[in-house]
Amino acid sequence: MTEEDPRPTTGPDGPATAGGPPYAECVLCREPTEYPPSHPGITLCPVCEWQEAQRTACSG
Repeated sequence: MTEEDPRPTTGPDGPATAGGPPYAECVLCREPTEYPPSHPGITLCPVCEWQEAQRTACSG
């Protein structure tokens, strides 16, 4: 847990992961995404998707 990210980075059984079916890892930060492992293309977590959208919007 950090000041920028209040989510715990580890739980009692290891790293914190999203509950439910298995999710693909983000290609940038390795956090769980909202997509299944079979999702085609680059998979980004919600935070990295938002940051990438900001970069492309400002790149003119």
